[in-house]
Parts: sequence; structure tokens; C-alpha cells
Amino acid sequence: MLNPIHLRVLEAVARHGSVTDAAKELHYSQPSISHHLRRLEAATGATLVQRAGRGIRLTPEGELLAGRATEILGRMDAAAVELAARVGLRSGRVRIAGFATVLSTLVPRAAAALASAHPGVELHLADADPVASLALLRSGRADIALVFRDGDAPFEPDGVRLVHLLDDRLYFLSDRPGQRLEDHADAAWIGGCERCRAATVAVCEAAGFTPRIVFSSDDMVVTHALVAAGMGVAVHNGLALRAHREPGVHAVPLDFGPRRVYAATYGDPPDPPATAAMLDLLVDMAAREAR
Repeated sequence: MLNPIHLRVLEAVARHGSVTDAAKELHYSQPSISHHLRRLEAATGATLVQRAGRGIRLTPEGELLAGRATEILGRMDAAAVELAARVGLRSGRVRIAGFATVLSTLVPRAAAALASAHPGVELHLADADPVASLALLRSGRADIALVFRDGDAPFEPDGVRLVHLLDDRLYFLSDRPGQRLEDHADAAWIGGCERCRAATVAVCEAAGFTPRIVFSSDDMVVTHALVAAGMGVAVHNGLALRAHREPGVHAVPLDFGPRRVYAATYGDPPDPPATAAMLDLLVDMAAREAR
């Protein structure tokens, strides 16, 4: 019996004419591609590929099966889309991976709206930084990854589609009102993970100094507690302030490029109905947050 995974590998190799390019498209290693081709040859009893110099080429039997594979896979994909449309939102599952501040602000309201409109859809959440969230998305263990990027630095790999949710403004945090970031070049600073810390460093360097980061924490509650106690100053985004605000913490908006927040999905459209519905709700909640 022919295995659809083996057929998809053969079809990709035939289309690209290269094991390397097929491996990149399917996110397999080159040895894995070769393994699937050998398994397909064993199942069919035919030689499907042969070496040609440093590369490979399909035999006549391989070309025949690759052509049929395109038809078979196309019909399978169409059937999956039609079935999803027929089942609709009476059932289904949405798995979201995202960072803490968006999971504690936008997502709960979107989740409540999803549960109210489509009670048959299951929702699963995973707290993960943008890099880990994208890894979960690409591996098929998440349907939506909530990620951010600072400035114009690209981070999304091939195959990832982005939906812009909102621009999240940055704020300077201190324990006294009326403080300015540029007056704290010699102060103790609180930084988060390497990716989050990059925004703090960029803001300070734009003001003419490099921050002396003496405390490291990804926990916004810990950061606010340290700031309120006068142990340091920090830069935080607006979603973090909405999620938690310690008494005694004063926030000053910064005229620095905002953090851009996106919902990422993987693969060719259309998205499954439950995923599409959740995306629409996230966009709606983000628009309300912006207002």
C-alpha cells in the first residue's frame, strides 16, 4: 500500500529536481528524504530515482508515479478542506503558543468569545517565547504562534504566514513620577530574556548610553516589584503594563519604535475553520486593545 508521506516526498523531489530543495520545503533532513524514497521503491518494487552526477533524476517509472502522486495528494488535500468545511466549527481544536503578556491580555478575551460562539472547539495554550512558539508551529504542535518583533528585524522562516495584530508601545518604568530614561545612564537596570533585553538595550543606546543590567527576569511581576522597591529601572511594553501594574511603578511612554505583535500560522491557506475563527477573534480583540 502506498504511503502518502512517501508520495509527497517523491512529488517534491520531482518538482524541485533536487533532494536538497525537497528537504528544505518539507522540513526534513536529506537522509530522511532518501529513506522515504527507498521505502517507496521497496513498496512498489520499482527503481524510481537514479544518480546523475552529484544529483539524482527520476526514472520513467519514477516520473509516472510522481505524476500520479500530484493527482492523489491534490485530491487528498481537497478532501481534507471539504471535510473541514462540512464539519465546520461544531468540533475542532486550536493550539496557541505565545508569550506571557499576550496570553494574559488578548488571548483570554478571545478565548471567552470562542467558547461562547463555538463551544465544541477545544482550546489549548502554551506559554513560550517567540522562537519556541515558531518551533512548535513548524513542528505541527501548535496551530497559531503569537510572536513579536522589534523594529524591522525579520525572524519568520519560510512557510510562516503573519497576521499583524497590534503595535505595542514601549514605556520607561521607575519608582518616581516625572523621571526620564536618559537621566538613568548610571542606574541599575532590569532586563529580561535575550530577545526581550534587545529592546531595552536599543532604547538606551538610542539615548546615548549602554544600560548596566544587574537584574534579569522574564517575570513582569518580579520586574515591577524591583522597580517599585527602587532597585532598578526598566523598559516594558504596553501589554505587560495591562497585564500587571505594581503600585508605586510609574510609566513614561517612549518615542521609540513599537514592538509589533503578530499571529503566525504555517503552510498554505486556507486555515482550518477553528484556526481561522480564532485568528479573526484575535484581530478583533487587538483592534479593541489599540483603541
